[in-house]
Amino acid sequence: MKNLTLSKSIETATTQELLAEIIGQNSASKILATFDSLSFIARFGDNELSRLAGVSTKRARQVRAAMLLAKKLTVDAPASKPMLDTPELVADALREECRSYGVETFHLLLLDTRRRLIRHVKISDGTLDTLLVHPREIFKPAILWSASALILAHNHPSGDPTPSDADVKVTRDLIRAGQLLKIDVLDHVILGQRTTERPKDFSSLRELGFFYL
Repeated sequence: MKNLTLSKSIETATTQELLAEIIGQNSASKILATFDSLSFIARFGDNELSRLAGVSTKRARQVRAAMLLAKKLTVDAPASKPMLDTPELVADALREECRSYGVETFHLLLLDTRRRLIRHVKISDGTLDTLLVHPREIFKPAILWSASALILAHNHPSGDPTPSDADVKVTRDLIRAGQLLKIDVLDHVILGQRTTERPKDFSSLRELGFFYL
């Protein structure tokens, strides 16, 4: 297969054709034969990706740069303040960024009085199944940016978005802290992965009834 030409629109290109435009057809084929999903690529360093896929370090670095640039565009792009008043919208806002993380990461979405996004703050990284956050880390940026409300979010690298007992406890502690500061904690959304048995790739602790103290 040749690389894309001007006779074919890049908007209709396949994943392999787009990747071939960046690193060449041979390297693109090796990468896609090695990884089931492109989202795993950003988890590896240049040397490790080069070794696993059998491509040069230069090619590995090029494809990782493209993946990380796409992630930055997802995070930095919004020019307007999107409305985040449902768990589905929260999941849509964070899905692409969280897809490549191999550990749990905790995120904070700061909202104005109309439930529009003021700022997205990544609070901390954890391990495969553990994440520690402190109320001061949550409410310091909320106060700094004059947020009226906030939404908590983190990912489960296992793919199962079911909240753990620790998730529930942390959420309830933060709800109480928010009540003292007059900053509403609206929800805690956990992102995972869809399966045939689990059509939703996220869970909402509010929808599950954990916000009733």
